Amino acid sequence: MPLASLVSDISTFFNAVGDFFSSLADIQFGALLIALIAFAIYLTIRSRAAFHILRAAYPSERIEFKRIWAAYIAAYGFNNVIPARGGDVIRLFLTKSSIPNSSYPAIAAATFVEVIFDATMGVFILTFAFTQGVFPKPPDFSKLHAFDLAFFAGHPKFTLFLLTLVGIAGLAGFALLSRKVRAFWARVRQGFTILRDRHRYFREVWLIQLGGWVFRFTAFWFLLDAFNIGGSVKNVLLVLGVNAVAAAVPFTPGGAGVQQAFLVKVFAGTAAGSTVAAYSVGQQIAIGAFTLGLGFVLLATVFKFRSFKDVIAAGKADRNEGKPDRDEGPLPTEAPAAPRARA
Repeated sequence: MPLASLVSDISTFFNAVGDFFSSLADIQFGALLIALIAFAIYLTIRSRAAFHILRAAYPSERIEFKRIWAAYIAAYGFNNVIPARGGDVIRLFLTKSSIPNSSYPAIAAATFVEVIFDATMGVFILTFAFTQGVFPKPPDFSKLHAFDLAFFAGHPKFTLFLLTLVGIAGLAGFALLSRKVRAFWARVRQGFTILRDRHRYFREVWLIQLGGWVFRFTAFWFLLDAFNIGGSVKNVLLVLGVNAVAAAVPFTPGGAGVQQAFLVKVFAGTAAGSTVAAYSVGQQIAIGAFTLGLGFVLLATVFKFRSFKDVIAAGKADRNEGKPDRDEGPLPTEAPAAPRARA
């Protein structure tokens, strides 16, 4: 029964949380500190790539990197406590408010450009993970103790229908929110501006994101050491594979539940069950608490908001009160080649 499965999965998750708190004394806090610093550097580098994408879309506007960076980290932290990637909405508003004459469609499209690198790396990482003999195969996803993933894996026809429906609804919603469909798609193309210069995209986005992944790799290596699993190239790639799967099912904060179920399965023969269970939720708690705290500090110091609730309220006010011409910015011209804005 779905309800019984949900209760069982929740119980399993909180048992793992209990294992984490009972093993606090065994955590190597030096390694944990290095991991969190490396993860902060990773997010900073990722936000620099996002800055370059936006700078290509708005070459004549002055864009402060500090605000793009703060919006990126604040959104990441919020995503770790709110399901369905609610932090992405916060990022859209904070980024738009940081760029004069910008529009939501263009910024949303610019955000999508970042996914290209993630997709290319995801293919490599998941190919590696599925060939190691410990990573669950898609047909086995329904047997894992993660209700959301198990449900969708066990009902493939419904999953395909839902994905199709969400995709169509998303496209229709974006188009309907724009008063002029032609202007809407022009602004979407504006967000993809950097892709029209492949060399610039490779130099200013793809390579920078690759450099960020070096620090992400480092962060998970030390997280594995901190929780006594043991850092290695294989173990880190398996963790990254788990993250890739969890990102595809964003129904829980930070992919909680999915990550925990996968990590317990993947590292079952690597360390004691309680150690693996502690790590499976410990890394999420550590990263979630760290990025949420850092994001809140940046909201207060850079954007002068006192809470995430204030950001959401300001975003709604911006959409409800702004006139279409002012809210969406001027209609972009085709592929501008104006001088680049300064950081």
